[in-house]
Amino acid sequence: MNAQAPGRGGHLVAGGQPVAASSGWLARLFAGRIEGVIARIDAGLAEGSLLAHLPDGSTRMLGGRVEGPSAEITIRDWRAILRLATGGSVGWYQAFEAHEWDSPDAVQIFALFMRNAAYLGDTARAKGPWRWAARAFHFLHRNSRKGAEHNIHAHYDLGNDFYALWLDETMSYSAARWDGISVDAPLAEAQARKVDLIAERLALQPGSEVLEIGCGWGFLARHFAERHGARVTAISLSDEQLGWAREREVEGVAYSHTDYRDVTGQFDAVASVEMVEAVGRTFWPSYLDAVARALKPGGRAAIQYIAIRDDLFEAYARSADFIQAYVFPGGMLIGQREFKRLAEERGLAWQDQSDFGADYARTLRQWRKAFDRAVEQGELPAGFDERFVRLWRYYLMYCEGGFAGGGIQVSQVTLVKSNP
Repeated sequence: MNAQAPGRGGHLVAGGQPVAASSGWLARLFAGRIEGVIARIDAGLAEGSLLAHLPDGSTRMLGGRVEGPSAEITIRDWRAILRLATGGSVGWYQAFEAHEWDSPDAVQIFALFMRNAAYLGDTARAKGPWRWAARAFHFLHRNSRKGAEHNIHAHYDLGNDFYALWLDETMSYSAARWDGISVDAPLAEAQARKVDLIAERLALQPGSEVLEIGCGWGFLARHFAERHGARVTAISLSDEQLGWAREREVEGVAYSHTDYRDVTGQFDAVASVEMVEAVGRTFWPSYLDAVARALKPGGRAAIQYIAIRDDLFEAYARSADFIQAYVFPGGMLIGQREFKRLAEERGLAWQDQSDFGADYARTLRQWRKAFDRAVEQGELPAGFDERFVRLWRYYLMYCEGGFAGGGIQVSQVTLVKSNP
């Protein structure tokens, strides 16, 4: 593994540079607009507050009219505000990377912005040439068959040694669930609980034939086989993940490097955990066609997915955010209303939706603590430099804040295929 060490993760660190603005000419062009941007942020913080320490030595309290997330920030360079106003979440990360702003708890910054996303409107979104560049960048990373392979490798093939340092022993890279177990239960137990709840949705019986779309490192497939007696066909496009899973293969599980669009045969059930976010809006119909095609009449699919609030979706979809530019090329959160309509048009009845965003915030917090511990103890594999560490920590905080702020949600739903 260490043969690939030099510059590991460098492709992600450099990912959003095509949509970056030169901070020098940016500052000259927009120097007169800083106070206006601050005023719009103040007006847009309808819930919660932001204590801002500004570069001129002054301190301002923004918002503070209604209870909500309470955040504190130190702006070291006015260019941070200009990057936010022009480049949105991509520009805000680039300002963080440049040490133009910092916070004692950046999660609260992200939670505050997400809680107030509808009120802030375009104030903190990419606009003009920055939005056009972001859209073009995202289009070039769409999940065609070739594009999907490239995008999956870019994220998941950072190395199993890397992920094993901060995921729990199940190697589950998705939201855990503490529903029905102790709030003090360890993360691995909550991950197993999540999988058991999915099995309940599928009404698994010994011998049930199951397709898993996006199998990760194989925990769900193994759990289904060992605990429920199911026979699982598990597919992925990540060679690293498949290698790990095959080393731990159990009876009743078969792993395959297969695109979901190429699955043949029919199954009693389909499971897919946080894979649809790697599909992209253009390919939601293809994904749901594949699910419907793979199910026997009356069969059940259990989908765990991440959605952005429907009232925010179209503005989100018009650009590419920090996650899409730097972490998950080609990725896209679900717009639930549209996704549900597409499912029902394919004879897949939407049943028993369950939301658990607070559990994802908790999962992310535990991942970040484990990641920070590995960094502090010098355990990261060779090749991951300080810029990557800063990116990855920001990513985990950004996601935690999104769930804590309520703008994004993780859910499980059962899709039941109609009988002819």
